[in-house]
Amino acid sequence: MVNLTYGVTDRPPFPKLLLSALQQILAILAATIAVPAIIGNGMSQSAALFGAGVGTLVYLLFTKFKSPVFLGSSFAFLGSMSAAFAGAITVSAGYMGLIMGALFAGLVYVVLALIVKFAGTDWINKLMPAIIIGPTVAIIGLSLAGNAVGDLIGHPVDGVFTEFNYASLCVGLVTLFATIICSVYGKKFLKMIPFIIGIICGYIVAAILTGIGHAANVDGLKLIDFSLFNNMKWVPDFTFVTAFTNLGDFGDAGTFFTYMGTIFVAYVPVAFVVFAEHIADHKNLSSIIGQDLTRDPGLHRTLLGDGVGSFAGAFFGGCPNTTYGESIGCVAISGNASIWTILTTAIMAIIFSFFAPFVTLLATIPACVMGGVCMALYGFIAVSGLKMLQGIDLNDNRNLFVVSVILIAGIGGLVVTFGKVTITAVASALILGIVVNQLVRIKKPNKEEEDKFIE
Repeated sequence: MVNLTYGVTDRPPFPKLLLSALQQILAILAATIAVPAIIGNGMSQSAALFGAGVGTLVYLLFTKFKSPVFLGSSFAFLGSMSAAFAGAITVSAGYMGLIMGALFAGLVYVVLALIVKFAGTDWINKLMPAIIIGPTVAIIGLSLAGNAVGDLIGHPVDGVFTEFNYASLCVGLVTLFATIICSVYGKKFLKMIPFIIGIICGYIVAAILTGIGHAANVDGLKLIDFSLFNNMKWVPDFTFVTAFTNLGDFGDAGTFFTYMGTIFVAYVPVAFVVFAEHIADHKNLSSIIGQDLTRDPGLHRTLLGDGVGSFAGAFFGGCPNTTYGESIGCVAISGNASIWTILTTAIMAIIFSFFAPFVTLLATIPACVMGGVCMALYGFIAVSGLKMLQGIDLNDNRNLFVVSVILIAGIGGLVVTFGKVTITAVASALILGIVVNQLVRIKKPNKEEEDKFIE
């Protein structure tokens, strides 16, 4: 899928650079600030945004500014973060647990990076060829389809939609159609910022309906919560400040080591799970930009960047970071793979985290507007994965079984939990796909079939 307006090393003109960076911010914002909101315990959304910016800068440095993707708060570590607070004596001790957990997870990435550095990537390519990575990337997008549609039609209550909101649907579709029209029929510059145009159009319609809703006292039309401006915090509550405020909150040495053991068990296995998703993301991004990132700058560098960047994000904001599919989708749709855009996005995230009105304004963007945008974003992620299967012979039952198992396990939501460790649906599908692929390859194919399979 190499049809880029700006390549990795290209630098867009400054006005376009700023707007493209803002578009990346809008694409990743909802998920990045959702993680601290879900965990609670006083976690700061602004600090999470700051940490995402810092983590992305670290990632860019380790990857020698060759991999154009933004790092944001990872949903895979939600259970681990909850365990950090559940096992802590006090909230401040829980924040220290967040930092230590991210450190443990980061060390896993360092170990994996060293293995890749000395053993190479050929074993990974054989273990996870296109027949596995393609459908895995597809389910990264497809598994999020329910979130996009759910946001489009209303607000969930405990995960269950109790009422179909036609106003939400209309606003979401306005956003989606504006994004599509801008991307397909817009001039060259407009094609690069379809999400900004779509979100602005959706927000304007939502604001009008909200005004009507307040005037007529109709709750279903009140789509924007402007009350968020009443309690703005101008300075983020950084994790490290809270963590080091009361170091005596851990209790005695025995309690401390028991707690650290709990953190280790909660974070380390998840890091191995996210490793699989890391490979899928970078294979996907490689296909979009036409450069194999696992070879240049190298998988060991992307792993180090992701691991150390994740720790940096948690140090400031509490949330371990990971490469974002939304960011990759934004690159695919806009055709802007410029590393300068990602660099500007990271700096912008850091600056915006201190500008409370702007962060709050972004937080008021209604779910239905983001649902409209995400229908396109998640769809592009899914399609980019399916494109990897173009060279695969799906008339061969060996290939057909592998793809089928991955798609059904991922879309069906096969989540496996062992105590405090949760293997996500994407990771479960990937692992199951690897097992099935090895099962159907016990009898070695001839050379011609093998070459076609690896391609």
